[in-house]
Amino acid sequence: MRVYFDNAATTPLDPEVLKEMYKVMENHFGNPSSIHSHGREARTLVEKARKTVANLLHTSPAEIFFTSSGTEADNTAIRCGIVDHQITHAITSRIEHHAVIHTLEAMEKSGIIKLSFVDVDALGNIDYDHLETLLKNNERSFVSIMHANNEIGTLSDMQRIGDICEAHNAIYHCDTVQTMGHYEHDLRKLKTHFLVCAGHKLHGPKGVGFLHVNHRIKIKPFIYGGAQERNMRGGTENIYGIVGLAKALEMAYSEMEQHRKHIQGLKTYMIGKLTDQIPGINFNGETDADKSLYTVLNVAFPEMDMGDMLLFNLDIAGISASGGSACSSGTDIGSHVLTAIGASASRPSVRFSFSKYNTIEEVDYTVAKIRELCPVNV
Repeated sequence: MRVYFDNAATTPLDPEVLKEMYKVMENHFGNPSSIHSHGREARTLVEKARKTVANLLHTSPAEIFFTSSGTEADNTAIRCGIVDHQITHAITSRIEHHAVIHTLEAMEKSGIIKLSFVDVDALGNIDYDHLETLLKNNERSFVSIMHANNEIGTLSDMQRIGDICEAHNAIYHCDTVQTMGHYEHDLRKLKTHFLVCAGHKLHGPKGVGFLHVNHRIKIKPFIYGGAQERNMRGGTENIYGIVGLAKALEMAYSEMEQHRKHIQGLKTYMIGKLTDQIPGINFNGETDADKSLYTVLNVAFPEMDMGDMLLFNLDIAGISASGGSACSSGTDIGSHVLTAIGASASRPSVRFSFSKYNTIEEVDYTVAKIRELCPVNV
């Protein structure tokens, strides 16, 4: 059996999405910036996709800008949000995605900002009181805190962060790459200035994403070179990617509740099986359904010889997952997220991440193989 449990890295392309993309590839090759009929047809497809995304998020199409990835969207929000509004102080956490941390660290190194890190607890929860203190004690700030951590799954409270940022006139950017299409985001209620999406995290294509820019904030382009995306992003649009992303998000919203129940069921089942069969096993991050991303389960295995070979051995058994361990003192090797929450560097950790295509049988097979690989008395 081959098992794919690395959906937080990328998801399989849904066949219905592929069909929509193929129709565009086959029939619509015009440049959306061209004024002739072929170009107008392509432009219509892009704007229809933009309207679909906007309607699902309860916002205006004018606030949706298509990008090449979630990483580009994060970089655009951070760099433009800070530079264009002359922000000199930014706040993030040490468990953010590298698209956020590395961008902010580069800006601090260049002398553009002072960077502060909000405290997180051993489960990856944000210390909201500390966030408020940081905002009180600094000039107007740029706050970048993700909705769900991609490694351990712990969720942040977007509404609460938005309220705190609003009270201190801060700009709020939220990396929603892991939760877009898995949770509803009602932008009539959320107080984010920026949020992002990557198509390949929700059974859409790679190489396309979008940035939502709230109408309350204005930024200049991050990429120059053309008048595309209403003068906000130079570069010919990835038409079939954009159409595929919109189709994937539309399907995700229409099937969200049934998929949530199915995937949460797999996660809960796997937690129970591992707890029963592997003594000393633990879990990194929150596992409570109300506090944890239902697609992600990060497992901390007991200390073992050759623990660094666990992922390799799972791969040999036909199981695709991802993971690592906390960084050892004085090195940069390992997971910055596990290090930040104080996870033991001696315990190998594996992230299993699920999708609508996974099954109970795959969980049973994976747990059986783990039992074979873990040298413990059961």
